[in-house]
Amino acid sequence: MLQPNHKNVLWIISDQHRAQALGISGDPNVHTPNLDMLAKTGVQFTDAVSGFPLCCPFRGSMLTGNYPHRVVPGHEYRLPPEQKTIADVFNEHGYDTFYLGKWHLDGFHESEGRAAHHIVPPKRRGHFKKWVGFENNNSQWDCWVHGGEGENAFHERLNGYETDLLTDRMIDYLNEKGEARRQGSCEPFFAVLSVQPPHDPYIAPPEFMERHNRAGVQFRENVPNLAHIRERAGEELSGYYAMIENLDMNIGRILEALRRNDLSFDTHIVFFSDHGDMHGSHGQFRKTSPYEEAVRIPFIISGEQPMGYEHRGCGKVPGVLLNHVDIAPTTLGLCGIPTPDWMAGVDYSHYRLLDNPAHEEPVSAYLQSVVPTMHWDSIDKPWRGVITRDGYKYVCLPDMPWMLYHLKEDPYEQVNLAHNSFYREKLLEVNALLRRWVEKTGDRFDIPEL
Repeated sequence: MLQPNHKNVLWIISDQHRAQALGISGDPNVHTPNLDMLAKTGVQFTDAVSGFPLCCPFRGSMLTGNYPHRVVPGHEYRLPPEQKTIADVFNEHGYDTFYLGKWHLDGFHESEGRAAHHIVPPKRRGHFKKWVGFENNNSQWDCWVHGGEGENAFHERLNGYETDLLTDRMIDYLNEKGEARRQGSCEPFFAVLSVQPPHDPYIAPPEFMERHNRAGVQFRENVPNLAHIRERAGEELSGYYAMIENLDMNIGRILEALRRNDLSFDTHIVFFSDHGDMHGSHGQFRKTSPYEEAVRIPFIISGEQPMGYEHRGCGKVPGVLLNHVDIAPTTLGLCGIPTPDWMAGVDYSHYRLLDNPAHEEPVSAYLQSVVPTMHWDSIDKPWRGVITRDGYKYVCLPDMPWMLYHLKEDPYEQVNLAHNSFYREKLLEVNALLRRWVEKTGDRFDIPEL
């Protein structure tokens, strides 16, 4: 069955890329002309969140439109092979589906060896028709990919830098689609490019690394002025920004391939990341934290040509708390495909239009850390939280309030209101809201009795 409007979709997913680390978002440390252009000619959801700021749970939710506690509750947990994914829906509507790059959904434990050498069985590849990827890697100059099955199975090392070589393969795929179009084929595609950078280790090709150094990094206001924190954060961020600029360059290569193959006018590009990176903010590093640097993610829906983006040049859409469970419904909506009843998320695709009709939308987003990972220099306890459209973030530990920030007044989260009696009414309000989220999603957590 062919879908209604025959639009292609390309997901481009970075890893550990916080929302603040884009030129268009005002970060003075990084130059991202291609991503900035996508945001300006499309829709940038400036308040998008990672409802569980950790690779595996987020990825399970982005593919299924379901909350982590129902599909992938923690690090190195397996996506149930019988679980339907967005690929199933696109397959049913006559799409070619292709996944390329980092997977991290097969439940392989690093204690068993190197995940790059683990083979994900075909039945556990999310039901994509084509799949070339790796479970996990964390070594950008020594990346291995595998795919196929039976006599056509392969496992090979990429001879170069991960983002560059994965982009080469996606361009090969787009070239094939362009040739098929020239031959008269009208089969639409849903393709995914999932790269590890800017995830640690923070290393990019030399021509990008030489643009950045520790001494030149401008820190966010909430990075403590402690020598050991700033030294580490500066060293890591210099590589981090180099990786982002390399990714941006490769996105430019993809845009050129779309133009060359006459695919620009009918291909939606959706760019996002699975979570952010603390990089010394509040004295923390990496992820699993409810602070803004870990929870906020870049999220852009665009295309090189307007193709229905009547507000071309409008760019930023604030106040929409697009979460991980909303990515699949929104993507389907771009192609006129209704959200299946087994997805819990919301379709926000109408924001690509200037005169979008009124939609009933959540006024808050649910945040979770279901199964702690014991990551160093971050948060090693389970927590639940909520972000509201009026700018409050509330987070609790089991049976105890932990954080309450008014983000509109305090975007760097420097004044915790959770134990300030002047804000007790607001605390009661958001605590009750959080309790409703737990009940609504079928989660289990001991919300404080206030």
